[in-house]
Amino acid sequence: MRSVQVSSIFSATVMAAALLALPAVSPLAPSVTPVASAYDCPDVEVIFARGTSEPPGVGRVGRALIDSLRQQTSKKVDEYAVNYPAGRLQLGGGDGANDVIKRVKAAAEVCPNTQLVLGGYSQGASVIDIVTGTQVGGISWGNQLPAQFADQVVAVTTFGNPADRTGGPISVQSALFGSKALDLCNPGDPICHEGPGNEWTDHTDGYIPALTSQAANFIAGRLRSPGLLPGSGPGPVPGPVSAPGPLLP
Repeated sequence: MRSVQVSSIFSATVMAAALLALPAVSPLAPSVTPVASAYDCPDVEVIFARGTSEPPGVGRVGRALIDSLRQQTSKKVDEYAVNYPAGRLQLGGGDGANDVIKRVKAAAEVCPNTQLVLGGYSQGASVIDIVTGTQVGGISWGNQLPAQFADQVVAVTTFGNPADRTGGPISVQSALFGSKALDLCNPGDPICHEGPGNEWTDHTDGYIPALTSQAANFIAGRLRSPGLLPGSGPGPVPGPVSAPGPLLP
Protein backbone atom coordinates (compact mmCIF):
# COMPACT_ATOMS: atom_id res chain seq x y z
CA MET A 1 0.00 0.00 0.00
CA ARG A 2 1.38 3.35 -0.94
CA SER A 3 2.16 5.69 1.92
CA VAL A 4 -0.37 8.32 2.88
CA GLN A 5 0.23 11.72 1.37
CA VAL A 6 0.17 14.35 4.06
CA SER A 7 -2.01 17.29 3.07
CA SER A 8 -0.65 20.72 3.88
CA ILE A 9 -3.50 23.15 3.40
CA PHE A 10 -3.92 23.50 7.14
CA SER A 11 -0.20 23.93 7.70
CA ALA A 12 -0.18 26.64 5.07
CA THR A 13 -3.00 28.35 6.94
CA VAL A 14 -0.95 28.20 10.13
CA MET A 15 2.04 29.69 8.32
CA ALA A 16 -0.12 32.49 7.01
CA ALA A 17 -1.50 33.17 10.47
CA ALA A 18 2.02 33.26 11.91
CA LEU A 19 3.09 35.83 9.35
CA LEU A 20 0.06 37.95 10.10
CA ALA A 21 1.05 37.93 13.77
CA LEU A 22 4.45 39.50 13.03
CA PRO A 23 4.87 43.24 13.70
CA ALA A 24 4.27 45.32 10.61
CA VAL A 25 7.52 46.88 9.43
CA SER A 26 6.21 48.45 6.23
CA PRO A 27 2.99 48.94 4.29
CA LEU A 28 3.95 45.75 2.41
CA ALA A 29 4.00 43.50 5.47
CA PRO A 30 3.34 39.81 4.69
CA SER A 31 -0.29 38.68 4.40
CA VAL A 32 -2.19 35.51 3.59
CA THR A 33 -2.23 36.22 -0.15
CA PRO A 34 1.55 36.02 -0.83
CA VAL A 35 1.81 32.82 1.23
CA ALA A 36 -1.06 31.21 -0.66
CA SER A 37 0.34 32.18 -4.04
CA ALA A 38 3.77 30.78 -3.12
CA TYR A 39 2.46 27.53 -1.61
CA ASP A 40 2.19 24.52 -3.90
CA CYS A 41 -1.48 23.74 -3.42
CA PRO A 42 -2.69 20.29 -4.48
CA ASP A 43 -4.90 19.93 -7.53
CA VAL A 44 -7.38 17.91 -5.49
CA GLU A 45 -8.05 17.22 -1.83
CA VAL A 46 -10.30 14.39 -0.67
CA ILE A 47 -11.89 15.15 2.71
CA PHE A 48 -13.08 11.80 4.06
CA ALA A 49 -14.88 10.76 7.26
CA ARG A 50 -14.19 7.21 8.46
CA GLY A 51 -16.77 4.77 9.80
CA THR A 52 -17.72 3.82 13.35
CA SER A 53 -14.89 2.58 15.59
CA GLU A 54 -12.24 2.82 12.87
CA PRO A 55 -8.91 4.26 14.06
CA PRO A 56 -8.09 7.88 13.17
CA GLY A 57 -7.44 8.33 9.47
CA VAL A 58 -9.58 7.95 6.38
CA GLY A 59 -10.54 4.34 7.17
CA ARG A 60 -10.50 1.27 4.92
CA VAL A 61 -13.10 2.53 2.47
CA GLY A 62 -11.55 5.98 2.29
CA ARG A 63 -8.11 4.49 1.69
CA ALA A 64 -9.37 2.28 -1.14
CA LEU A 65 -11.23 5.22 -2.70
CA ILE A 66 -8.24 7.57 -2.61
CA ASP A 67 -5.79 4.94 -3.88
CA SER A 68 -8.13 4.17 -6.78
CA LEU A 69 -8.61 7.86 -7.58
CA ARG A 70 -4.85 8.41 -7.73
CA GLN A 71 -4.67 5.65 -10.32
CA GLN A 72 -7.39 7.27 -12.42
CA THR A 73 -6.11 10.85 -12.56
CA SER A 74 -2.79 12.51 -13.23
CA LYS A 75 -3.66 15.33 -10.84
CA LYS A 76 -1.97 15.68 -7.48
CA VAL A 77 -4.42 14.26 -4.93
CA ASP A 78 -3.99 15.05 -1.24
CA GLU A 79 -6.21 13.72 1.52
CA TYR A 80 -7.64 14.96 4.78
CA ALA A 81 -9.04 12.67 7.46
CA VAL A 82 -11.99 14.26 9.22
CA ASN A 83 -11.21 14.75 12.89
CA TYR A 84 -14.12 13.37 14.91
CA PRO A 85 -14.66 10.61 17.51
CA ALA A 86 -16.51 8.05 15.30
CA GLY A 87 -17.64 6.30 18.50
CA ARG A 88 -20.37 3.69 18.78
CA LEU A 89 -22.73 6.12 20.53
CA GLN A 90 -22.81 8.24 17.36
CA LEU A 91 -22.45 11.51 19.24
CA GLY A 92 -19.60 13.01 17.22
CA GLY A 93 -21.27 13.65 13.88
CA GLY A 94 -21.77 17.34 14.57
CA ASP A 95 -18.11 17.69 15.52
CA GLY A 96 -17.13 15.93 12.32
CA ALA A 97 -19.31 18.23 10.23
CA ASN A 98 -17.76 21.28 11.88
CA ASP A 99 -14.29 19.93 11.09
CA VAL A 100 -15.22 19.42 7.44
CA ILE A 101 -16.60 22.94 7.23
CA LYS A 102 -13.46 24.35 8.84
CA ARG A 103 -11.32 22.46 6.34
CA VAL A 104 -13.31 23.68 3.33
CA LYS A 105 -13.09 27.27 4.55
CA ALA A 106 -9.32 26.93 5.01
CA ALA A 107 -8.98 25.61 1.47
CA ALA A 108 -11.06 28.49 0.12
CA GLU A 109 -8.72 30.96 1.82
CA VAL A 110 -5.36 29.37 1.11
CA CYS A 111 -5.91 27.18 -1.98
CA PRO A 112 -8.97 28.51 -3.82
CA ASN A 113 -8.10 26.59 -7.01
CA THR A 114 -7.90 23.21 -5.29
CA GLN A 115 -10.83 20.97 -6.22
CA LEU A 116 -12.41 19.49 -3.11
CA VAL A 117 -14.07 16.08 -2.78
CA LEU A 118 -16.20 15.19 0.24
CA GLY A 119 -16.71 11.57 1.23
CA GLY A 120 -17.72 9.34 4.09
CA TYR A 121 -18.50 5.76 5.01
CA SER A 122 -21.20 4.59 7.45
CA GLN A 123 -21.22 7.07 10.35
CA GLY A 124 -18.83 9.14 8.25
CA ALA A 125 -21.53 9.31 5.57
CA SER A 126 -23.81 10.84 8.20
CA VAL A 127 -21.14 13.48 8.81
CA ILE A 128 -21.30 14.38 5.11
CA ASP A 129 -25.11 14.37 5.31
CA ILE A 130 -24.86 17.10 7.94
CA VAL A 131 -22.43 19.13 5.84
CA THR A 132 -24.64 18.90 2.76
CA GLY A 133 -27.90 19.58 4.60
CA THR A 134 -29.30 16.10 4.00
CA GLN A 135 -32.13 14.92 6.23
CA VAL A 136 -32.01 11.54 7.96
CA GLY A 137 -35.21 10.40 9.63
CA GLY A 138 -36.43 13.96 10.13
CA ILE A 139 -33.67 14.72 12.64
CA SER A 140 -31.94 18.09 12.49
CA TRP A 141 -28.48 18.23 14.03
CA GLY A 142 -25.28 20.06 13.16
CA ASN A 143 -24.19 22.78 10.77
CA GLN A 144 -24.46 22.85 7.00
CA LEU A 145 -21.67 24.22 4.80
CA PRO A 146 -22.48 27.84 3.90
CA ALA A 147 -23.59 28.15 0.29
CA GLN A 148 -20.74 30.46 -0.72
CA PHE A 149 -18.24 27.62 -0.28
CA ALA A 150 -20.15 25.00 -2.28
CA ASP A 151 -18.65 25.73 -5.70
CA GLN A 152 -15.17 24.57 -4.69
CA VAL A 153 -16.59 21.12 -3.87
CA VAL A 154 -16.66 19.26 -7.18
CA ALA A 155 -17.84 15.84 -5.97
CA VAL A 156 -19.45 14.12 -2.99
CA THR A 157 -19.40 10.35 -2.48
CA THR A 158 -20.84 8.31 0.37
CA PHE A 159 -20.89 4.60 1.14
CA GLY A 160 -23.41 2.83 3.38
CA ASN A 161 -25.32 6.03 4.04
CA PRO A 162 -28.30 5.65 6.44
CA ALA A 163 -30.02 8.51 4.62
CA ASP A 164 -30.64 6.09 1.74
CA ARG A 165 -33.32 4.28 3.75
CA THR A 166 -34.95 7.28 5.43
CA GLY A 167 -35.35 10.59 3.63
CA GLY A 168 -33.28 9.76 0.56
CA PRO A 169 -29.59 10.19 -0.30
CA ILE A 170 -27.62 13.38 -0.83
CA SER A 171 -28.13 13.11 -4.58
CA VAL A 172 -31.88 13.49 -4.03
CA GLN A 173 -32.14 15.79 -1.02
CA SER A 174 -29.32 18.32 -1.14
CA ALA A 175 -30.07 21.56 -2.96
CA LEU A 176 -26.39 22.51 -3.17
CA PHE A 177 -24.73 19.14 -3.75
CA GLY A 178 -27.34 16.84 -5.30
CA SER A 179 -26.07 17.26 -8.85
CA LYS A 180 -22.49 16.41 -7.87
CA ALA A 181 -23.17 13.52 -5.47
CA LEU A 182 -22.93 9.74 -5.76
CA ASP A 183 -24.40 7.66 -2.93
CA LEU A 184 -23.43 3.98 -3.04
CA CYS A 185 -25.28 1.31 -1.08
CA ASN A 186 -24.14 -2.28 -1.35
CA PRO A 187 -27.22 -4.51 -1.81
CA GLY A 188 -27.83 -6.27 1.49
CA ASP A 189 -26.21 -3.56 3.62
CA PRO A 190 -28.67 -3.10 6.53
CA ILE A 191 -27.48 0.45 7.20
CA CYS A 192 -28.58 1.79 3.82
CA HIS A 193 -30.80 -0.95 2.35
CA GLU A 194 -34.29 -1.63 3.64
CA GLY A 195 -35.66 -5.10 3.03
CA PRO A 196 -35.02 -8.82 3.56
CA GLY A 197 -31.71 -10.55 3.02
CA ASN A 198 -29.51 -7.96 4.68
CA GLU A 199 -26.22 -9.10 6.17
CA TRP A 200 -23.86 -7.10 8.38
CA THR A 201 -20.90 -8.27 6.29
CA ASP A 202 -22.45 -6.49 3.31
CA HIS A 203 -21.87 -3.27 5.25
CA THR A 204 -18.41 -4.02 6.58
CA ASP A 205 -16.91 -5.86 3.60
CA GLY A 206 -19.05 -5.01 0.59
CA TYR A 207 -17.55 -1.77 -0.75
CA ILE A 208 -13.95 -2.64 -1.62
CA PRO A 209 -12.88 -2.76 -4.41
CA ALA A 210 -15.84 -2.61 -6.79
CA LEU A 211 -17.79 0.31 -5.33
CA THR A 212 -14.76 2.33 -4.26
CA SER A 213 -13.44 2.01 -7.83
CA GLN A 214 -16.83 3.08 -9.18
CA ALA A 215 -16.80 6.13 -6.93
CA ALA A 216 -13.23 6.98 -7.95
CA ASN A 217 -14.25 6.83 -11.60
CA PHE A 218 -17.16 9.17 -10.87
CA ILE A 219 -14.85 11.62 -9.07
CA ALA A 220 -12.27 11.49 -11.86
CA GLY A 221 -14.99 12.41 -14.33
CA ARG A 222 -16.10 15.30 -12.15
CA LEU A 223 -12.51 16.55 -11.95
CA ARG A 224 -12.35 16.63 -15.74
CA SER A 225 -15.79 18.19 -16.18
CA PRO A 226 -17.53 19.51 -13.06
CA GLY A 227 -20.91 19.75 -14.81
CA LEU A 228 -23.71 17.20 -14.35
CA LEU A 229 -22.49 13.73 -15.39
CA PRO A 230 -24.30 10.44 -15.95
CA GLY A 231 -24.58 8.69 -12.61
CA SER A 232 -24.73 11.87 -10.59
CA GLY A 233 -27.83 12.94 -8.76
CA PRO A 234 -30.95 14.30 -10.44
CA GLY A 235 -30.45 17.68 -8.82
CA PRO A 236 -31.97 19.56 -5.92
CA VAL A 237 -35.34 18.84 -4.40
CA PRO A 238 -37.45 21.89 -3.45
CA GLY A 239 -38.05 22.60 0.19
CA PRO A 240 -35.91 22.92 3.31
CA VAL A 241 -33.36 20.31 4.28
CA SER A 242 -31.82 19.64 7.65
CA ALA A 243 -29.00 17.65 9.14
CA PRO A 244 -29.06 14.16 10.69
CA GLY A 245 -28.52 12.98 14.21
CA PRO A 246 -26.89 9.82 15.55
CA LEU A 247 -28.75 6.87 14.02
CA LEU A 248 -26.26 4.05 13.43
CA PRO A 249 -25.79 1.16 15.85
